[in-house]
Amino acid sequence: MTFMLLRKTLAAAGVAALALAAAGAAQAKDLVPVKFTLDWKFEGPAAGFLLAKERGYFEAEGLNVTIDSGNGSSGAVTRVASGAYDIAMADINSMIEFNASNPGQAMKAMFVIYNAPPFALFTLKKSGIDSPEKMVGRKLGAPVFDAPRKLFPAFAQAAGIDKEQVTWESMDPPLREPMLLRGDVDGISGFYFTSLLNLRGLGVKAEDLNIWTYRDQGLDFYGNGLIASPKLMAENPQAITGFLRAVVKGWRDVIADPEAGIAAVKAADPLIDPALEMDRLRMAIDNNVLTDEVKANGMGGIDEARMEKAIEQVTYAFGIAAKPAVADVFTAEFLPPQAERMLQ
Repeated sequence: MTFMLLRKTLAAAGVAALALAAAGAAQAKDLVPVKFTLDWKFEGPAAGFLLAKERGYFEAEGLNVTIDSGNGSSGAVTRVASGAYDIAMADINSMIEFNASNPGQAMKAMFVIYNAPPFALFTLKKSGIDSPEKMVGRKLGAPVFDAPRKLFPAFAQAAGIDKEQVTWESMDPPLREPMLLRGDVDGISGFYFTSLLNLRGLGVKAEDLNIWTYRDQGLDFYGNGLIASPKLMAENPQAITGFLRAVVKGWRDVIADPEAGIAAVKAADPLIDPALEMDRLRMAIDNNVLTDEVKANGMGGIDEARMEKAIEQVTYAFGIAAKPAVADVFTAEFLPPQAERMLQ
């Protein structure tokens, strides 16, 4: 190849590369930007969202989605209410509480991720607290924003104990399980797959714990779901439905191939312990995501009778004066068709 021919070839390649880059930039410019916040850190249960982004499912729906870690499932509610984020993975029950206090900023959930909530209470067997009745006169601990702590009045009512006879101590999240081990508190509340694995990391075996899940106590709460800003709901409903369609694909892939999901989480946070997060992800799938209700009806929707009962329990727990209607809490208008939401 002559020098002149080589120059022409390189020049042509450069022009092609610039054209390709320009086309990519134009395509990215055409995508609808969506800011999405998780409820917590980049851990196993975030895999469904991260894998959806990694595999281009959001882009295929015309969306440019950024995913940020969160600082608590109730805090995610205020992130959307403030306008800082368009969509959040948030505790639906905390959203109900927020709406009651801020009717001018009321939001609705549009998709359920945790069909069964991961809310739980933990005590050490050596404490002798082996029934809810024995929590009376004892001290439980959790961060002030912890969803199961805030919903404890409903747990106490279902268990037949006086919530006023149980005291609470507040602490930062990293101190919760260590304070239980030191005996600073007699029990803790938390997400099942979080506190159980944190305690395991501190050397506590599951057989050394008494664990009460709120679901087993007969409470009908839904757990975390997706909420969107009223502005996005009004101005771009197609973007929301596309977002939800991509989320279902991501979760379906993670259920089929958890290892790929954990790889996506590790790409977001290289410091995670993959084995630990695999356990956390499997717990979330088995106990909270892939329930019998979801297997039968698909991911994301609700049973209205169950939600009605859950709202009653939430209203009692938070002392809300006027009980909201189901339509004030959840909307199905953005859900993809049921056949597209089946996970198996």
